[in-house]
Amino acid sequence: MIAPGAIVATAVVLFRDGPRGREVFLVRRGLDRRFAAGFHAFPGGRLDPEDAEIEVPGLAGEEAALAACAARELFEETGVLFARGPAPSPEERDSGRRAVLEGTLSFRGLLERLGLVVDPAPLAPAGRWVTPEHLPLRYDARLFLARLRPDDAPEVWPGELAAGALVPVADALRRWSRGELLLHPPNLHALEVLARPGDPSVEALRAPPHCDAFVSRRIEFQQGFFLAALRTPTLPPATHTNAWLVPADGGLAVVDPGPSDAAEQAALLALLDALAAEGRPTRAVWLTHAHPDHTGAAALVAARFGVPVLGHRLASGRVPGGVAVRPVRDGDLLGGRFRVLETPGHAREHLAFLDEDTGALVCGDMVSTLSTIIIDPPEGDMAEYERQLERLRALGPRTLYPAHGPPAPGAPERLGAYLAHRHAREALVVAALGAAPRAVEELTLRAYADTPPAAIPFAERSCLAVLLKLAAEGRAVREGELWRRG
Repeated sequence: MIAPGAIVATAVVLFRDGPRGREVFLVRRGLDRRFAAGFHAFPGGRLDPEDAEIEVPGLAGEEAALAACAARELFEETGVLFARGPAPSPEERDSGRRAVLEGTLSFRGLLERLGLVVDPAPLAPAGRWVTPEHLPLRYDARLFLARLRPDDAPEVWPGELAAGALVPVADALRRWSRGELLLHPPNLHALEVLARPGDPSVEALRAPPHCDAFVSRRIEFQQGFFLAALRTPTLPPATHTNAWLVPADGGLAVVDPGPSDAAEQAALLALLDALAAEGRPTRAVWLTHAHPDHTGAAALVAARFGVPVLGHRLASGRVPGGVAVRPVRDGDLLGGRFRVLETPGHAREHLAFLDEDTGALVCGDMVSTLSTIIIDPPEGDMAEYERQLERLRALGPRTLYPAHGPPAPGAPERLGAYLAHRHAREALVVAALGAAPRAVEELTLRAYADTPPAAIPFAERSCLAVLLKLAAEGRAVREGELWRRG
């Protein structure tokens, strides 16, 4: 049975025992992709309706369609073709691959033209993974394990994928530990299995730890950075706030434990207890800011583990449960490796935490990888917010770890894109201003015409923040509740 709301997909763990030890073919998704942008992964993609029409000897029904999908995606993304029949020449293979990618020929049509059928023998079913519900897209992914043949030369062509290469498994895990490449749980588990001596175990691949109904309960995007995405009373489209558990003082700091719901709080405590039992005790709670969806469990975690709550001095008295906030300042070093950055704009007391070891930036609500952050005056200040985005970009972090949405590699490029979006929106507000005064509501409808109706009230607050910034620059004039061009 397919997980509700999930897209069926396949991925192929393509490996060989080569001159540099065991190697695996990893691709890197482009930064513009909606899912796993910038992450490293295995070749694969979603099931196509036509996959069910492709002949797969010895298999039928869902098994056949999944094997056909795996073979098709592998061919499209790497050029490796698992098929029975007369071997095509390199020219036939490449021209066929180009036609399939361009959509002028189907994979089924290519097989028929070359007199081939999919060969399922090299594709060993190697497990099933379902994406957690808090991510923007959910996949019900089936993994296959396949050993490269001596003549195979996988190659990524420019397009959907940014890169791809055979990488020694040991090197991939070292790069993951340093935050140089990010992995979702299926890919991390597979690499850890491939790193073991002897032939790769399909049984081990099919039996990952910390999973319920094929969904991972343990998400570690880079070594020591654990995610607890918990339901909170946050603003749409987000439904969860990320509590990041990061290395600190020989244990973990819990950044933004936000849930107020008892069941969500229990899930967080269970994860912290499990990690403590593995030698990663909770050492502190760190707050990026005092909004309720970031602080709902701060007092509970602090009391349960007897640890302090650290945050900006302006967060004092604003944390549920009356817990005391130990103030930290810009430039302080926390946990032996995280530099405190005061980043007002979204909130006056907003902080971010930059890991000086790996370049990871735990950035709270400075950015969201799900939507645009609301800047809500008087607490929110658009000019200050943009200054802080510029400051963060200049620091050159490697990866953004936001409070809402998945991590984002390529942090400077992402921060630049967020700034460009703000500047483009400001230009629309300027264009909406006229000589005749207009209300914020009217200006919002003009400048935020692409915004869904349900989000217009939030857009009005950000529009007001832009107008206040323009007024300070002399480019807009306020007349009571109306605004005109300056």
